[in-house]
Amino acid sequence: MKNARYWIDRLALARHPEGGYYRETYRSKESIAREHLPERFGGDRAFSTAIYFLLPTGEFSAFHRIKHDEAWHFYEGSALTIHVIDPKGEYSTIILGRDVERGEALQAVVAAGCLFGASVDDPDSYALVGCTAAPGFDFDDFEMPGREELLERYPQHTGIIEKLTR
Repeated sequence: MKNARYWIDRLALARHPEGGYYRETYRSKESIAREHLPERFGGDRAFSTAIYFLLPTGEFSAFHRIKHDEAWHFYEGSALTIHVIDPKGEYSTIILGRDVERGEALQAVVAAGCLFGASVDDPDSYALVGCTAAPGFDFDDFEMPGREELLERYPQHTGIIEKLTR
């Protein structure tokens, strides 16, 4: 197994605002006009986008929300836990990894409008995954609420909010 630095360099990954590293690998040349999208989108969007995302141990993907469904695909490294708080305030987890015998998923979807963040399960490892959004991702559709705001709204999830916010 390669280490995180190998993949960061080999795939030319850059820092992501939520934590970890990423690189957009696909953006559809075709787009959907704003008037044909749900009201939550403020402009035209590509049909679809895809990224590589690498999360090293010791870092986390901070809780954030996007306006799209986002499909996650496992590639390499340790299993990754995706922590989800849905619009009703219910907390759940998805374990993304290759050990399907232990209940890990090779692919999973986080529904539009959910808060979600991620952490690597194995100390001294990393998780290399891919994320695909449809319609295509745009940073105008990205929201990363602060710790205080999330604690006020979801006090029942204090432990995980403190772990996955800055």
